[in-house]
Amino acid sequence: MYTQSFNVPDGPSPTPVKHDIKPVLTPEQQHVLDRAQMRFDEVIDADGKIEPKDWMPEAYRKTLVRQISQHAHSEIVGMLPEGNWISRAPSLKRKAILIAKVQDEGGHGLYLYSAAETLGTSRDQMLDALHTGRAKYSSIFNYPTLTWADVGVIGWLVDGAAIMNQIPLCRCSYGPYARAMVRICKEESFHQRQGFESLMVMMQGNAEQQAMVQDAVNRWWWKCLAMFGPPDADSTNSTQGMRWGIKRVSNDDLRQKFVDATVPQAKVLGVTLPDPDLKWNEARGHHDYGQIDWDEFWATVNGNGPCNKERLATRVKAHEDGQWVRDAAMAYARKQQQRQQQQQEAA
Repeated sequence: MYTQSFNVPDGPSPTPVKHDIKPVLTPEQQHVLDRAQMRFDEVIDADGKIEPKDWMPEAYRKTLVRQISQHAHSEIVGMLPEGNWISRAPSLKRKAILIAKVQDEGGHGLYLYSAAETLGTSRDQMLDALHTGRAKYSSIFNYPTLTWADVGVIGWLVDGAAIMNQIPLCRCSYGPYARAMVRICKEESFHQRQGFESLMVMMQGNAEQQAMVQDAVNRWWWKCLAMFGPPDADSTNSTQGMRWGIKRVSNDDLRQKFVDATVPQAKVLGVTLPDPDLKWNEARGHHDYGQIDWDEFWATVNGNGPCNKERLATRVKAHEDGQWVRDAAMAYARKQQQRQQQQQEAA
């Protein structure tokens, strides 16, 4: 997801999976493997960084590839709901802001694909998994943006939830991922403020504009709470992810922090969060909130949301339409290589 919490299994493979047979190691090989595991554990226990050339357990590598690629897919697919509004933005200023934001999201996806490639998985493999429906991306992007207010709410709430999720990733144990997240978080923070400012302008407008904002908040609030992933008791990968330093804060703790931070922002904005159970709990020192519809969440994750098919079809078409650019780039690279070889031979 746009997050450390969205770490669900990829979809079923279209071909039967062959189960790996573990090779029988000699005592010397086992000793080398044990020493490598010990060094890995020492780095993790010391809160250090694992780098691409370091030895790492295969399960650690696979977990990172799955999480980073899902994160990258979410950034790329996440361009679509807002991109639909670029041509319909209410002013030149808003159009320029939205273009810049969508461009940022594309850049985030490229950073993350590059980070995942350091783990030995090619970009073509990751994109093929996305386009064939085997890989997941954040379910939040499978909902329609019905009005201009949705664009502001995505900035305020969706990007706000993303920041809450992503800041701990700046301390992820895998170096390339952690370093990519530093810049991404700075840009996402700007996106969140831009969304809030856009909504604030609308809330100072007429009654119709105010109603538009409230309607968008009503539709997106619960979906944003689900962005943090399933409850800790149902999050099967959390324990191991936290042991490895990939995940730093539990899903429920992140969700609580988001609620506590957003309630005062909503008061400043002048909107009502659509939860009758939302109230301050003095004993806990946190806000209580209602039950999330997890059936809807999993249905959307599994491909049955309002816009799943539309989003994936749009993404596949964009990739296919850009094939000529990739072909031209490869042809130019081959031509340059041939020219360099000719120059070397002539010399």
